[in-house]
Amino acid sequence: MSPSPHRRPTARRRLALAGVATVVAAGLGAVPLIVTAGAAAPAGLAHGALPAGDGWAASGAGTTGGRAADASRVFTVSTRAALAKALTAGPAGAPRIIRVKGMIDANTDDSGTPLTCSDHAAGTGYSLDAYLRAYDPSSWGRAKLPAGPQENARRAAQARQAARMVFTVPARTTVIGVPGTGAGITGGSLVLKNADNVIIRNLLLTDVRDCFPQWDPTDGSTGNWNSAYDAVSLRGATHVWVDHNSFSDSPHHDAASPSHFGRKYQVHDGALDITNASDLVTVGYNTFDNHDKTMLIGSSDKDTKLRVTLHHNVFRGVVQRAPLARVGRIHLYDNLYDTAERAGYAHSYSLNSRAGAQVVAENNHWRLSPDRKVSQLLDGDGTGAVAGRGNLVDGKPADPVAAYNAANPGKKIKTSVSWKPTLSAGLEPAAGLPAKLAVKAGAGVLTESGSTSAPAPSAPAPVRARTGPS
Repeated sequence: MSPSPHRRPTARRRLALAGVATVVAAGLGAVPLIVTAGAAAPAGLAHGALPAGDGWAASGAGTTGGRAADASRVFTVSTRAALAKALTAGPAGAPRIIRVKGMIDANTDDSGTPLTCSDHAAGTGYSLDAYLRAYDPSSWGRAKLPAGPQENARRAAQARQAARMVFTVPARTTVIGVPGTGAGITGGSLVLKNADNVIIRNLLLTDVRDCFPQWDPTDGSTGNWNSAYDAVSLRGATHVWVDHNSFSDSPHHDAASPSHFGRKYQVHDGALDITNASDLVTVGYNTFDNHDKTMLIGSSDKDTKLRVTLHHNVFRGVVQRAPLARVGRIHLYDNLYDTAERAGYAHSYSLNSRAGAQVVAENNHWRLSPDRKVSQLLDGDGTGAVAGRGNLVDGKPADPVAAYNAANPGKKIKTSVSWKPTLSAGLEPAAGLPAKLAVKAGAGVLTESGSTSAPAPSAPAPVRARTGPS
């Protein structure tokens, strides 16, 4: 499987999403606040804060999310409408804690009735068949983006879906799954735009599908279908802790999607993308399963800041971008990678360092499938750096940077960086990671006290399946 070009979708996509917060807010004015608020706030997990020294997000005053929220600002939600309302309730900037109980289907109306792609498209004039006829490269060509009635209709349909399934998370907020309830969001996108001090914990985040991806004939040599939504998207966000979540395309995997114009009709974008000068981010103890473009750090080669720590995460059935890093200072330690193909997701590479990124990768552990080589674990453009040490492949010491450079003499990854990590809480040898992370990573393992208990699920699935893109 060939990796996708390393760029964000078109400017048109970014402009469309820029107005999502306005659309969502406008569409919720009549929704009642169906939450539990004002009860005694739990003393444990929901009021937790990032421990001292735990990655870049511990810099300065650290990351506390909604810890300071009083009882009236603690909401327990179990529906899409209640989640959306809790995110906007009360004075702006006040700390809040949102406890997600059970699985929330984001593609529902205000009464909780599931919405299909056809429901989102109703009244817009969009149909996939008409779109394919209008922009077939044999007649439209490959030199310009789609424009005209069907592209306008596609945008309108996409905006209608966004109004249901995109949630803007404000500053000083904790969004956390209630232990023991299978808590999470299916088909929803949490957007942290210019938000400071946010915590996302203990959630199953599954199947974030764009019903209306855009065809871009100029993307790469043969064009690409570009979708619009990440499960979690940081854009200009600072002091963010993403902890003990499980990300997956389940149950609608890419292998089931058709191809149009010779390219996969891609309805999934990123799992967790950190872009637009986001900074001071710690991503720990998450699982990433069955996904293609998993984690993008840096929206372009001209992005800034991007100080990010990834530790004790598990990547299985991941094609690429685990992560793809641009520009920033990235600390990658004690992560577990399994390169075996799962559900049709075939490994391309794990870590890509480009656009001057300075990555320190230490004590990571790769399980190498028979079809892959150590030299294929990394990628780059010849400008990025990876300073590696203590890394293992199948339990044995290995140097993925040296292996990559030997196989790619024309675009070698640099081996030294100009900074030294100092916020490395929990740094440990890589040998014990497979056993440890099997029971300590992902959603569903935290208790109310913040300790871990049961093994993390490997293939989370929503409680309600929806009709696929049409």
